[in-house]
Amino acid sequence: MSDSTNARPAVLDVWCELQCPDCRHALEDLRALRERYGDRLELRLRHFPLEKHKHAFAAAQAAEEATEQGQGWPFVEAVLGRVEELDRKGEPFLLDVARELGLDAEEFDTALIDGRHILIVDADQAEGKAIGVTGTPTYVIDGERLDGGKSQEGLRARIEEIADRILAGSGD
Repeated sequence: MSDSTNARPAVLDVWCELQCPDCRHALEDLRALRERYGDRLELRLRHFPLEKHKHAFAAAQAAEEATEQGQGWPFVEAVLGRVEELDRKGEPFLLDVARELGLDAEEFDTALIDGRHILIVDADQAEGKAIGVTGTPTYVIDGERLDGGKSQEGLRARIEEIADRILAGSGD
């Protein structure tokens, strides 16, 4: 009997920006991938806030705070699902979402003021630029970069193809 707990998951880095409508469209694919692979595919949120979206940098920091409080993906999905509200309301909207998820909104507020997560966001952005990320969403799996900013068409199938290949190779 083989022990599948030793198999390392495939890793999918998702370069994302929480004020990006294209990233919202990518949510469906990400949910489908999580459903199909469970913990055999590690989805890692990587931040790539774009200059044109003035609340994106704060949203990236807030996502890190949500992760620290154990609700990273639910927070990301909630914010992406309502990008227009983030456009309109800015940082107060991020605190509203934190409250809706039962997170410590005061701690969110403090984190945005003291900038405790800025280094993570900056490091993600720098790494993204270094590997050629120019827009969001961009996926990187097994060294292959897939640009979802132009079109999501066919990307999930390509990610599944690569993930299946990686997972087949990490078996017994």
